[in-house]
Amino acid sequence: MIQVRKLSITQHINGRSLTRELSFTLNDGEKAVIIGEEGNGKSTLLRCIFNPSLIDAYADVTGDILLNRSKMGYLPQELPHEYRSLAISEYLEVGGADIPRLNRILEQFGLDESIRLENRLMGTLSGGEKVKLQIARLLLDESDVLLLDEPTNDIDLQTLMWLEDFLNESPQAVLYVSHDETLIEKTAEMVIHLEQLHTKKECRHTVAHVPYRVYMDERTSAFERQAAIARKEKEQFDARMARYQRIFERVQHEQRTISRGDPSGGRLLKKKMHSVKAMGARFEKEKEKLTKLPIMEQPIFITFKPGGIPKTKTVVDIELPELKIGDRLLSKDIKLLVRGGEHVGIFGDNGVGKTTLLRLIDSEIAKKGQLKTFYMPQDYLEKLPLDVSAVEFLAPLGSKEQVTQARTYLGSLKFTRDEMTSPIARLSGGQRAKLYFLNMALSDYQVLVLDEPTRNFSPLSNPVIRKVLRDFDGTIISISHDRKYLFEVCDSLYRLTREGLFLQ
Repeated sequence: MIQVRKLSITQHINGRSLTRELSFTLNDGEKAVIIGEEGNGKSTLLRCIFNPSLIDAYADVTGDILLNRSKMGYLPQELPHEYRSLAISEYLEVGGADIPRLNRILEQFGLDESIRLENRLMGTLSGGEKVKLQIARLLLDESDVLLLDEPTNDIDLQTLMWLEDFLNESPQAVLYVSHDETLIEKTAEMVIHLEQLHTKKECRHTVAHVPYRVYMDERTSAFERQAAIARKEKEQFDARMARYQRIFERVQHEQRTISRGDPSGGRLLKKKMHSVKAMGARFEKEKEKLTKLPIMEQPIFITFKPGGIPKTKTVVDIELPELKIGDRLLSKDIKLLVRGGEHVGIFGDNGVGKTTLLRLIDSEIAKKGQLKTFYMPQDYLEKLPLDVSAVEFLAPLGSKEQVTQARTYLGSLKFTRDEMTSPIARLSGGQRAKLYFLNMALSDYQVLVLDEPTRNFSPLSNPVIRKVLRDFDGTIISISHDRKYLFEVCDSLYRLTREGLFLQ
């Protein structure tokens, strides 16, 4: 069990509060998810709970984190550089590992016990293998509270379903961040929601001891009820104020027009005006007690320019006897025909060459030079210049019109003025995803080639992203393990295996 008491986190660079006096208790075996829009401090909160010194360089922290004899283990978003060059056998040597116990953990994770003797480097493993071995190491180190930052990144559907089972069955307390709504819906018993209101000038948190979907549904219903009550009360108050204003103006008019020869009437009107003003003062006090309209962190807003292609147009028509990286055979007998307007989703196990195939598809379309295509890699750092600002990236010419457009669209994605003008290197992974996605949306592309397009968006932003892509009238060819994305956006699903590409 861990207890967080009155935890406040404030960024150095802009004085923005990410949390203010956040308190919660995570009990043994409890599974809690941290949610919030991109850049709201989810990963920072997780790092801070594990070790406040990890955020010393960019944030101040006050409050208490009480472990109550618990031992925490932390899984970062990316495997740390110092571990990437270690062999698996070296990585798993935690304090002279208890081999029988290690073998039981590996078996529980669906890994052959012989993997502990392998000399493959950690940095060369598939996403699923990395996640499993990192969690195995945390358990081997006898961590009884697990802090997991985006454990679903880079893992295939099979590993994703394994992770769901692990979270539900694990006796450890788990606090995690994830973009995968399905996993959150199936595993979280408690929700910690971080919000930034009034253009990120005010932070708010909510701690709810209910499953994620219950929290979201109850939150929506509560906001709708409060908004309806607030509107009704305001309507009634406005009607009363309108009547009051008519009475006030009539008495005021009578005071101005009464004859000076009628002092008795003047005294009565003065007394009447005193009563009217007293009534107005009461109304002002009542106004303060009216139900307030609920303040919500507004969802992101983004649209695509039309990018339609005739449905008879062939976008991709490839046949590959073999799919290789160097001399390594990944898959074989691949055939894919995609026409205009199709939304294609490709999924499969780690290591079968999905990204390799997607890059090849993108290259084949580019060779023809007939269609305007946008490629989104898994790692945006391949395409984003970290030393320029978001505005400079979107408005490279620097014209007034370009800059104004860039600022307007960045504002719709809830970038603050500081975030618009700071180097991209300072942005969170989710904000970089928003920026890269916006760059795609602002141009009239006809074909989108997307590698895990939802992997860096929060579960609050992903419904918007899915709707935008679903409504895109051009062609989409994508890789994803996000089940909601595959079923809501894609009208054709293919599974890539070592034996080929199969329509599902």
